[in-house]
Amino acid sequence: ADYEAVQRGPLRLKGSGGALGAGKRKKKKAKDKAQILEQIVSSKKQEEEKKRGLDKRTPAQGAYEKMQEKRQMERILKKASKTHKQRVE
Repeated sequence: ADYEAVQRGPLRLKGSGGALGAGKRKKKKAKDKAQILEQIVSSKKQEEEKKRGLDKRTPAQGAYEKMQEKRQMERILKKASKTHKQRVE
């Protein structure tokens, strides 16, 4: 008596009009690929232009930061070259 209002049968997903996977998949067209490539190229160009526009450092500041990064990489490589056993000894 308490279970008369229960729905019987398979559960259905909300919003699905019919069976899953109904219909054929649309094939991508060559022009879509061309448009995507154009967008990628244009976005890369825009990023490069932004980098040039945002870089308001003097040449000396740029060289200083480059050397800092180089020294930091050297320190990291030096620390990474030793194993734990070598450090403990």
